[in-house]
Amino acid sequence: MTTTSKTSFNLNWLFLAAAAALLVWTFTPSFLWMVDRWKAPDSYFAHGFLIPLVTAYWIWEKRATLAATELKSSAWGLPFLIVAALMQIFAAIMRVYFLSCFSFVICLFGISLAAAGTKFTRQIAFPLFFLFLMVPLPLLVVSETTLRMKFFVTELATTCLNAIGFKAYRNGSYLVMPNSFLLVGDPCSGLRSFLAFLCLGFVFAYGGKTKWWGKAILIFAGLPLAIFSNLLRVFGLALIAEIYGQEAVHGKIHDASGFVVFVIAFALFMLIRRQLEAARA
Repeated sequence: MTTTSKTSFNLNWLFLAAAAALLVWTFTPSFLWMVDRWKAPDSYFAHGFLIPLVTAYWIWEKRATLAATELKSSAWGLPFLIVAALMQIFAAIMRVYFLSCFSFVICLFGISLAAAGTKFTRQIAFPLFFLFLMVPLPLLVVSETTLRMKFFVTELATTCLNAIGFKAYRNGSYLVMPNSFLLVGDPCSGLRSFLAFLCLGFVFAYGGKTKWWGKAILIFAGLPLAIFSNLLRVFGLALIAEIYGQEAVHGKIHDASGFVVFVIAFALFMLIRRQLEAARA
């Protein structure tokens, strides 16, 4: 290694160290907000604690490849840094922590491009993109999405019950039958399951031996699987309530139903992955 390359290498690391210190100082309020949302009671984003760890592990796995990659600054980092800076300024003024956390991830892309170049960044692009999943959605978005998904699942369950001869109708998020009724609460909406399966989809897509379209299917399979699993849960609980009485669906049966349908959906997820890998072979 020549003196010039050594100097360039040292400057790159100095730039990264300075950028890291600046990032920590700038985004500390956003990090604190994010952690607070992760650990909130009945949080939809408790998985957020795992996302940075998984990202760090994926990058660490590539340490040999990254060490052999030539570090060469790229001007493509500048647009990312400008966009991230503008987002952060707006987020800081308006106290929109959700936007600030997104700007943090975009800033990481910009720093990587500016300090290490496109070849290096290409190697860690997927792990960095995975960090977007750690950012909690705004409470208004969570509330509105949960409500719409509850109504949708309840309507689907009502249709299925009527199709097999059980009279039922939907009243808001209540599923009403002749001898019983079922309140479809927030946990049965499917949003929590969707977010969990979305993270799993990314993990399977990263490690799976599939083509790009197979990886896309794994990533986006979370939504239909979440809807199906919660439809199955609501449908099953409604049947139990109608046949065995209202009290039968409380307590252990209600809690166990959530675990059972999650296992079923996870098994389907694994089956989809296996079929996609088999199609590539």
